[in-house]
Amino acid sequence: MHFKWEVLTVKDFYIFLAIIIFTGLVTVHHRADYWRKKWPYNFPFPSDKMSWDRFEAILWSLHLSNPQEDEENNKKKNTAEYDRLFKLKPLYTEMVNACKAHFQPYKTLSIDERMVVSKARSSMKQYMKLQAHKVGVQTLCPGGCIYWLHSESPTGHGLSYSAIMDLLHFPLLGSGYILYTDNFYTSPTLFTDLSQKNFGCCGTIRTNRIGFPKTETNSLPKKAERGDMRWIRSGKLLFVKWRDTREVTMCSTVHPAYSGQVVRRKVKEAGVWKTKSIPVPDCIVDYNKNMGCVDLSDALIGFYSVHHKTMKWYKTFFYHFVDIAVVNSYLLHKELFKIRQDPTQTKPLTHKTFREVLAKEMLEFAERSAATSPLPPRTTCMPVFYDSEDTRARKHCKRCHDTGTPKVKTAVYCRRCKVPLCLSSKRSCFQLWHDGQ
Repeated sequence: MHFKWEVLTVKDFYIFLAIIIFTGLVTVHHRADYWRKKWPYNFPFPSDKMSWDRFEAILWSLHLSNPQEDEENNKKKNTAEYDRLFKLKPLYTEMVNACKAHFQPYKTLSIDERMVVSKARSSMKQYMKLQAHKVGVQTLCPGGCIYWLHSESPTGHGLSYSAIMDLLHFPLLGSGYILYTDNFYTSPTLFTDLSQKNFGCCGTIRTNRIGFPKTETNSLPKKAERGDMRWIRSGKLLFVKWRDTREVTMCSTVHPAYSGQVVRRKVKEAGVWKTKSIPVPDCIVDYNKNMGCVDLSDALIGFYSVHHKTMKWYKTFFYHFVDIAVVNSYLLHKELFKIRQDPTQTKPLTHKTFREVLAKEMLEFAERSAATSPLPPRTTCMPVFYDSEDTRARKHCKRCHDTGTPKVKTAVYCRRCKVPLCLSSKRSCFQLWHDGQ
Protein backbone atom coordinates (compact mmCIF):
# COMPACT_ATOMS: atom_id res chain seq x y z
CA MET A 1 0.00 0.00 0.00
CA HIS A 2 1.33 3.45 -0.92
CA PHE A 3 0.47 6.76 0.69
CA LYS A 4 0.93 10.19 -0.84
CA TRP A 5 3.69 12.11 0.92
CA GLU A 6 3.36 15.77 1.83
CA VAL A 7 5.91 17.94 3.62
CA LEU A 8 5.69 17.43 7.38
CA THR A 9 4.72 20.60 9.27
CA VAL A 10 4.97 21.42 12.97
CA LYS A 11 1.18 21.19 13.17
CA ASP A 12 1.08 17.72 11.60
CA PHE A 13 3.93 16.50 13.77
CA TYR A 14 2.24 17.51 17.05
CA ILE A 15 -1.08 16.02 15.95
CA PHE A 16 0.77 12.81 15.03
CA LEU A 17 2.36 12.64 18.51
CA ALA A 18 -0.99 13.39 20.18
CA ILE A 19 -2.55 10.46 18.30
CA ILE A 20 0.31 8.20 19.40
CA ILE A 21 -0.31 9.15 23.06
CA PHE A 22 -4.08 8.75 22.56
CA THR A 23 -3.54 5.14 21.41
CA GLY A 24 -2.01 4.39 24.81
CA LEU A 25 -5.15 5.65 26.55
CA VAL A 26 -7.75 4.09 24.22
CA THR A 27 -7.00 0.61 22.91
CA VAL A 28 -8.48 -1.02 19.80
CA HIS A 29 -7.55 -4.24 17.99
CA HIS A 30 -6.50 -2.59 14.73
CA ARG A 31 -5.04 0.88 14.23
CA ALA A 32 -7.52 1.67 11.44
CA ASP A 33 -10.39 1.28 13.93
CA TYR A 34 -9.58 4.71 15.36
CA TRP A 35 -10.85 6.21 12.06
CA ARG A 36 -13.95 4.02 11.64
CA LYS A 37 -17.30 5.85 11.82
CA LYS A 38 -19.52 2.87 12.69
CA TRP A 39 -20.36 1.94 16.28
CA PRO A 40 -18.58 1.13 18.51
CA TYR A 41 -15.58 2.81 16.86
CA ASN A 42 -17.15 6.17 16.04
CA PHE A 43 -14.47 8.25 17.80
CA PRO A 44 -14.50 11.99 16.94
CA PHE A 45 -10.74 12.01 17.46
CA PRO A 46 -8.38 11.43 15.67
CA SER A 47 -10.35 11.63 12.41
CA ASP A 48 -11.36 15.27 13.05
CA LYS A 49 -7.67 16.28 13.26
CA MET A 50 -5.88 14.04 10.77
CA SER A 51 -6.93 11.55 8.11
CA TRP A 52 -5.91 7.91 8.32
CA ASP A 53 -3.92 8.18 5.08
CA ARG A 54 -1.93 11.13 6.42
CA PHE A 55 -1.18 9.38 9.72
CA GLU A 56 -0.08 6.20 7.96
CA ALA A 57 2.05 8.19 5.51
CA ILE A 58 3.94 9.76 8.42
CA LEU A 59 4.26 6.44 10.26
CA TRP A 60 5.41 4.51 7.18
CA SER A 61 8.02 7.16 6.38
CA LEU A 62 9.21 7.49 9.98
CA HIS A 63 12.99 7.37 10.43
CA LEU A 64 15.05 8.38 13.43
CA SER A 65 18.13 9.06 11.29
CA ASN A 66 19.07 10.11 7.77
CA PRO A 67 18.33 7.17 5.39
CA GLN A 68 21.28 8.08 3.15
CA GLU A 69 23.64 8.00 6.12
CA ASP A 70 22.06 4.67 7.12
CA GLU A 71 23.06 3.22 3.76
CA GLU A 72 26.65 4.38 4.26
CA ASN A 73 26.68 2.76 7.70
CA ASN A 74 25.24 -0.50 6.31
CA LYS A 75 28.17 -0.73 3.90
CA LYS A 76 30.42 -1.06 6.96
CA LYS A 77 28.74 -4.25 8.24
CA ASN A 78 31.12 -6.88 9.63
CA THR A 79 33.73 -4.18 10.30
CA ALA A 80 34.73 -2.35 13.47
CA GLU A 81 33.29 0.91 12.09
CA TYR A 82 29.73 -0.46 11.78
CA ASP A 83 27.31 1.04 14.34
CA ARG A 84 24.36 -1.19 15.18
CA LEU A 85 22.56 1.69 16.89
CA PHE A 86 23.04 4.19 14.08
CA LYS A 87 19.32 4.30 13.23
CA LEU A 88 18.57 5.45 16.80
CA LYS A 89 21.42 7.87 17.40
CA PRO A 90 19.83 11.28 16.59
CA LEU A 91 16.74 10.87 18.76
CA TYR A 92 18.59 8.77 21.33
CA THR A 93 21.25 11.48 21.77
CA GLU A 94 18.65 14.23 22.10
CA MET A 95 16.81 12.29 24.79
CA VAL A 96 19.96 11.60 26.79
CA ASN A 97 21.02 15.26 26.63
CA ALA A 98 17.54 16.40 27.68
CA CYS A 99 17.52 13.99 30.63
CA LYS A 100 20.90 15.26 31.80
CA ALA A 101 19.88 18.91 31.38
CA HIS A 102 16.55 18.79 33.20
CA PHE A 103 17.11 16.48 36.19
CA GLN A 104 19.84 16.04 38.78
CA PRO A 105 19.40 12.63 40.48
CA TYR A 106 18.92 12.32 44.22
CA LYS A 107 21.49 10.71 46.48
CA THR A 108 20.32 7.13 45.87
CA LEU A 109 20.47 5.63 42.37
CA SER A 110 19.14 2.24 41.29
CA ILE A 111 19.85 0.51 38.00
CA ASP A 112 18.23 -2.49 36.35
CA GLU A 113 17.75 -3.78 32.82
CA ARG A 114 14.50 -3.55 30.85
CA MET A 115 13.37 -5.71 27.94
CA VAL A 116 12.00 -3.81 24.94
CA VAL A 117 9.70 -6.37 23.32
CA SER A 118 10.18 -6.79 19.58
CA LYS A 119 9.61 -9.51 16.97
CA ALA A 120 11.46 -7.58 14.30
CA ARG A 121 14.68 -9.02 12.93
CA SER A 122 17.64 -7.55 14.76
CA SER A 123 21.08 -8.77 15.80
CA MET A 124 20.51 -7.11 19.20
CA LYS A 125 17.60 -9.38 20.19
CA GLN A 126 18.15 -11.60 23.21
CA TYR A 127 16.39 -14.40 25.04
CA MET A 128 16.20 -13.95 28.83
CA LYS A 129 14.24 -16.65 30.57
CA LEU A 130 13.86 -14.71 33.85
CA GLN A 131 12.17 -11.72 32.20
CA ALA A 132 8.38 -11.47 31.90
CA HIS A 133 8.89 -10.75 28.17
CA LYS A 134 11.56 -13.28 27.24
CA VAL A 135 12.45 -12.11 23.71
CA GLY A 136 13.44 -8.56 22.89
CA VAL A 137 16.21 -5.98 23.09
CA GLN A 138 17.77 -5.43 26.50
CA THR A 139 18.20 -1.84 27.66
CA LEU A 140 19.58 -0.21 30.79
CA CYS A 141 16.97 1.29 33.10
CA PRO A 142 18.16 3.68 35.83
CA GLY A 143 15.80 4.11 38.73
CA GLY A 144 12.87 6.39 38.04
CA CYS A 145 13.70 6.13 34.35
CA ILE A 146 15.17 9.63 34.23
CA TYR A 147 18.23 8.58 32.28
CA TRP A 148 18.13 6.10 29.39
CA LEU A 149 21.48 4.93 28.15
CA HIS A 150 22.97 1.98 26.33
CA SER A 151 26.46 0.74 27.08
CA GLU A 152 28.86 0.47 24.15
CA SER A 153 32.36 1.12 25.50
CA PRO A 154 34.51 -2.00 26.16
CA THR A 155 36.52 -1.81 29.39
CA GLY A 156 38.01 -5.30 29.71
CA HIS A 157 35.80 -6.05 32.72
CA GLY A 158 32.68 -7.30 30.92
CA LEU A 159 29.36 -5.83 29.83
CA SER A 160 27.90 -5.35 33.32
CA TYR A 161 30.93 -3.30 34.42
CA SER A 162 31.10 -1.12 31.29
CA ALA A 163 27.32 -0.55 31.34
CA ILE A 164 27.48 1.02 34.80
CA MET A 165 30.60 3.03 34.06
CA ASP A 166 29.05 4.42 30.86
CA LEU A 167 25.84 5.32 32.64
CA LEU A 168 27.42 7.19 35.55
CA HIS A 169 28.70 10.33 33.88
CA PHE A 170 31.03 11.38 36.69
CA PRO A 171 31.89 14.95 35.49
CA LEU A 172 28.17 15.78 35.41
CA LEU A 173 27.00 13.85 38.48
CA GLY A 174 29.84 14.70 40.84
CA SER A 175 30.19 12.25 43.73
CA GLY A 176 28.59 11.12 46.99
CA TYR A 177 25.83 8.97 45.45
CA ILE A 178 24.80 5.50 46.60
CA LEU A 179 24.16 3.03 43.78
CA TYR A 180 21.89 -0.04 44.08
CA THR A 181 22.20 -2.87 41.54
CA ASP A 182 21.03 -6.44 41.05
CA ASN A 183 23.33 -9.46 40.76
CA PHE A 184 23.83 -9.00 36.99
CA TYR A 185 25.82 -5.81 37.60
CA THR A 186 27.25 -6.33 41.11
CA SER A 187 30.92 -7.31 41.25
CA PRO A 188 33.75 -6.65 43.74
CA THR A 189 35.77 -4.96 40.97
CA LEU A 190 32.95 -2.54 40.09
CA PHE A 191 32.18 -1.68 43.73
CA THR A 192 35.86 -1.14 44.55
CA ASP A 193 36.42 1.15 41.56
CA LEU A 194 33.27 3.15 42.31
CA SER A 195 34.28 3.48 45.95
CA GLN A 196 37.52 5.13 44.80
CA LYS A 197 35.34 7.66 42.93
CA ASN A 198 33.39 8.36 46.14
CA PHE A 199 30.34 6.35 45.02
CA GLY A 200 28.76 4.03 47.57
CA CYS A 201 27.35 0.72 46.30
CA CYS A 202 24.98 -2.00 47.45
CA GLY A 203 23.46 -4.95 45.64
CA THR A 204 22.74 -8.64 45.44
CA ILE A 205 25.73 -10.64 44.22
CA ARG A 206 26.41 -14.04 42.67
CA THR A 207 28.75 -16.20 44.74
CA ASN A 208 30.73 -17.22 41.63
CA ARG A 209 31.86 -13.64 40.97
CA ILE A 210 35.62 -13.09 40.85
CA GLY A 211 36.63 -11.63 44.21
CA PHE A 212 33.80 -13.19 46.23
CA PRO A 213 35.24 -14.78 49.44
CA LYS A 214 35.54 -18.57 49.12
CA THR A 215 35.82 -19.27 52.88
CA GLU A 216 33.35 -21.79 54.35
CA THR A 217 33.66 -20.29 57.83
CA ASN A 218 31.25 -17.47 56.99
CA SER A 219 28.74 -19.59 55.05
CA LEU A 220 25.29 -20.34 56.41
CA PRO A 221 24.65 -23.92 57.59
CA LYS A 222 22.57 -26.13 55.31
CA LYS A 223 19.61 -26.04 57.71
CA ALA A 224 19.75 -22.35 58.55
CA GLU A 225 16.67 -20.79 60.12
CA ARG A 226 14.93 -17.61 58.99
CA GLY A 227 16.90 -14.60 60.17
CA ASP A 228 20.28 -16.37 60.36
CA MET A 229 23.09 -14.29 58.87
CA ARG A 230 26.84 -14.40 58.29
CA TRP A 231 29.17 -11.67 57.06
CA ILE A 232 32.79 -11.01 56.20
CA ARG A 233 34.72 -7.88 55.23
CA SER A 234 37.42 -7.47 52.61
CA GLY A 235 38.74 -3.92 52.59
CA LYS A 236 35.75 -1.62 51.98
CA LEU A 237 33.61 -4.53 50.78
CA LEU A 238 31.05 -6.11 53.11
CA PHE A 239 29.69 -9.54 52.03
CA VAL A 240 26.51 -10.71 53.79
CA LYS A 241 24.51 -13.93 53.65
CA TRP A 242 21.02 -13.90 55.14
CA ARG A 243 18.34 -16.57 55.30
CA ASP A 244 14.77 -15.56 54.41
CA THR A 245 12.58 -17.98 52.42
CA ARG A 246 15.87 -18.65 50.63
CA GLU A 247 19.47 -17.58 51.04
CA VAL A 248 20.20 -13.98 49.97
CA THR A 249 23.76 -12.80 49.29
CA MET A 250 24.65 -9.11 49.35
CA CYS A 251 27.67 -6.88 48.82
CA SER A 252 27.97 -3.30 50.08
CA THR A 253 30.52 -0.54 50.61
CA VAL A 254 28.29 1.74 52.73
CA HIS A 255 26.53 -0.42 55.33
CA PRO A 256 27.32 -1.92 58.72
CA ALA A 257 26.70 -5.66 58.89
CA TYR A 258 23.85 -5.45 61.41
CA SER A 259 22.47 -2.65 63.59
CA GLY A 260 19.50 -4.39 65.20
CA GLN A 261 16.85 -3.95 62.48
CA VAL A 262 14.09 -6.57 62.20
CA VAL A 263 11.34 -7.59 59.76
CA ARG A 264 8.07 -9.42 60.36
CA ARG A 265 7.93 -12.93 58.91
CA LYS A 266 5.75 -16.04 59.33
CA VAL A 267 7.71 -18.87 60.95
CA LYS A 268 6.50 -22.43 61.62
CA GLU A 269 7.14 -23.58 65.20
CA ALA A 270 5.90 -26.92 66.54
CA GLY A 271 3.64 -27.27 63.50
CA VAL A 272 2.02 -23.86 64.02
CA TRP A 273 2.62 -20.76 61.86
CA LYS A 274 3.45 -17.66 63.87
CA THR A 275 4.41 -14.11 62.91
CA LYS A 276 7.75 -13.20 64.44
CA SER A 277 10.30 -10.42 64.22
CA ILE A 278 13.53 -11.73 62.74
CA PRO A 279 16.85 -9.87 62.39
CA VAL A 280 17.72 -8.45 58.99
CA PRO A 281 20.98 -6.89 57.68
CA ASP A 282 20.89 -3.14 57.04
CA CYS A 283 21.93 -3.54 53.39
CA ILE A 284 18.87 -5.69 52.62
CA VAL A 285 16.47 -3.17 54.18
CA ASP A 286 17.90 -0.32 52.08
CA TYR A 287 18.15 -2.45 48.93
CA ASN A 288 14.46 -3.39 49.07
CA LYS A 289 13.54 0.25 49.69
CA ASN A 290 15.59 1.79 46.89
CA MET A 291 15.25 -0.78 44.09
CA GLY A 292 11.49 -0.26 44.08
CA CYS A 293 11.70 2.87 41.89
CA VAL A 294 12.85 0.74 38.93
CA ASP A 295 9.72 -1.39 39.29
CA LEU A 296 7.68 1.82 39.52
CA SER A 297 9.00 3.16 36.20
CA ASP A 298 8.35 -0.22 34.56
CA ALA A 299 4.78 -0.12 35.86
CA LEU A 300 4.19 3.46 34.68
CA ILE A 301 5.34 2.60 31.17
CA GLY A 302 3.24 -0.55 31.09
CA PHE A 303 -0.03 1.10 32.17
CA TYR A 304 -0.54 3.25 29.06
CA SER A 305 2.18 2.10 26.69
CA VAL A 306 1.93 3.40 23.11
CA HIS A 307 3.76 0.36 21.75
CA HIS A 308 2.36 -1.16 18.55
CA LYS A 309 3.45 -4.16 16.52
CA THR A 310 5.96 -3.33 13.83
CA MET A 311 8.52 -5.24 11.80
CA LYS A 312 10.97 -2.32 11.91
CA TRP A 313 13.06 -2.63 15.06
CA TYR A 314 13.88 1.10 15.18
CA LYS A 315 10.14 1.92 15.17
CA THR A 316 9.79 -0.30 18.23
CA PHE A 317 12.33 1.97 19.89
CA PHE A 318 10.45 5.06 18.68
CA TYR A 319 7.40 3.89 20.62
CA HIS A 320 9.61 3.08 23.59
CA PHE A 321 11.21 6.53 23.44
CA VAL A 322 7.76 8.15 23.47
CA ASP A 323 6.82 6.09 26.53
CA ILE A 324 10.08 7.05 28.27
CA ALA A 325 9.63 10.76 27.44
CA VAL A 326 6.05 10.84 28.76
CA VAL A 327 6.93 8.98 31.97
CA ASN A 328 9.96 11.22 32.54
CA SER A 329 7.74 14.28 32.06
CA TYR A 330 5.22 12.90 34.54
CA LEU A 331 7.93 12.24 37.14
CA LEU A 332 9.23 15.79 36.67
CA HIS A 333 5.66 17.09 37.03
CA LYS A 334 5.42 15.44 40.44
CA GLU A 335 8.81 16.82 41.50
CA LEU A 336 7.88 20.35 40.40
CA PHE A 337 4.60 20.07 42.32
CA LYS A 338 6.58 19.61 45.55
CA ILE A 339 8.68 22.71 44.82
CA ARG A 340 6.04 25.13 43.52
CA GLN A 341 3.34 24.53 46.18
CA ASP A 342 0.62 26.03 43.98
CA PRO A 343 -2.42 26.82 46.22
CA THR A 344 -4.79 26.17 43.29
CA GLN A 345 -3.56 22.58 42.97
CA THR A 346 -3.90 20.39 46.07
CA LYS A 347 -2.17 17.33 44.56
CA PRO A 348 -0.27 16.39 41.41
CA LEU A 349 -2.10 14.97 38.42
CA THR A 350 -2.56 11.23 38.19
CA HIS A 351 -0.58 9.45 35.50
CA LYS A 352 -3.69 8.91 33.37
CA THR A 353 -4.84 12.53 33.71
CA PHE A 354 -1.33 13.77 32.90
CA ARG A 355 -1.35 11.87 29.60
CA GLU A 356 -4.82 13.21 28.78
CA VAL A 357 -3.75 16.81 29.47
CA LEU A 358 -0.50 16.29 27.52
CA ALA A 359 -2.32 15.07 24.40
CA LYS A 360 -4.85 17.92 24.67
CA GLU A 361 -2.12 20.57 24.99
CA MET A 362 -0.26 19.09 22.01
CA LEU A 363 -3.40 19.51 19.91
CA GLU A 364 -3.87 23.08 21.16
CA PHE A 365 -0.26 23.89 20.29
CA ALA A 366 -0.74 22.34 16.85
CA GLU A 367 -3.76 24.56 16.21
CA ARG A 368 -1.88 27.68 17.28
CA SER A 369 1.00 26.84 15.03
CA ALA A 370 0.67 28.37 11.57
CA ALA A 371 3.92 26.84 10.35
CA THR A 372 3.67 25.08 7.00
CA SER A 373 7.37 24.50 6.44
CA PRO A 374 9.35 21.42 7.55
CA LEU A 375 10.50 21.26 11.16
CA PRO A 376 13.09 23.99 11.84
CA PRO A 377 16.58 23.05 13.02
CA ARG A 378 16.87 22.48 16.74
CA THR A 379 18.36 25.70 18.12
CA THR A 380 17.26 25.60 21.76
CA CYS A 381 19.83 26.08 24.51
CA MET A 382 20.88 22.65 25.74
CA PRO A 383 24.16 21.28 27.15
CA VAL A 384 26.10 18.93 24.88
CA PHE A 385 29.60 17.51 25.09
CA TYR A 386 32.76 18.07 23.11
CA ASP A 387 33.64 14.69 21.66
CA SER A 388 36.79 13.53 19.92
CA GLU A 389 37.75 10.13 18.57
CA ASP A 390 40.05 9.11 21.40
CA THR A 391 39.16 11.13 24.49
CA ARG A 392 36.77 13.73 25.88
CA ALA A 393 37.78 17.19 24.69
CA ARG A 394 37.68 20.08 27.17
CA LYS A 395 37.72 23.87 26.80
CA HIS A 396 37.92 26.82 29.17
CA CYS A 397 34.55 27.81 30.67
CA LYS A 398 33.40 31.15 29.22
CA ARG A 399 31.64 32.35 32.38
CA CYS A 400 34.53 31.36 34.67
CA HIS A 401 36.85 33.32 32.38
CA ASP A 402 34.59 36.39 32.45
CA THR A 403 34.33 36.31 36.26
CA GLY A 404 38.07 36.12 36.82
CA THR A 405 38.76 32.37 36.98
CA PRO A 406 40.30 31.78 33.54
CA LYS A 407 41.72 28.24 33.86
CA VAL A 408 38.59 26.18 34.58
CA LYS A 409 37.99 23.60 31.83
CA THR A 410 34.72 21.87 30.97
CA ALA A 411 33.54 19.19 28.55
CA VAL A 412 30.11 20.87 28.21
CA TYR A 413 28.98 23.63 25.85
CA CYS A 414 25.66 25.20 24.85
CA ARG A 415 24.65 23.99 21.40
CA ARG A 416 22.87 27.29 20.62
CA CYS A 417 25.24 29.84 22.19
CA LYS A 418 28.32 27.81 21.13
CA VAL A 419 30.19 28.64 24.37
CA PRO A 420 31.81 26.19 26.85
CA LEU A 421 30.14 26.29 30.26
CA CYS A 422 30.62 24.31 33.49
CA LEU A 423 27.80 21.95 34.46
CA SER A 424 28.19 19.70 37.50
CA SER A 425 26.65 19.11 40.92
CA LYS A 426 28.99 21.74 42.45
CA ARG A 427 29.14 24.36 39.69
CA SER A 428 26.46 25.32 37.18
CA CYS A 429 27.82 28.09 34.98
CA PHE A 430 25.41 26.81 32.30
CA GLN A 431 22.41 27.96 34.35
CA LEU A 432 24.02 31.19 35.59
CA TRP A 433 25.10 32.16 32.06
CA HIS A 434 21.57 31.74 30.67
CA ASP A 435 20.07 33.55 33.70
CA GLY A 436 22.31 36.52 32.87
CA GLN A 437 24.29 36.28 36.10
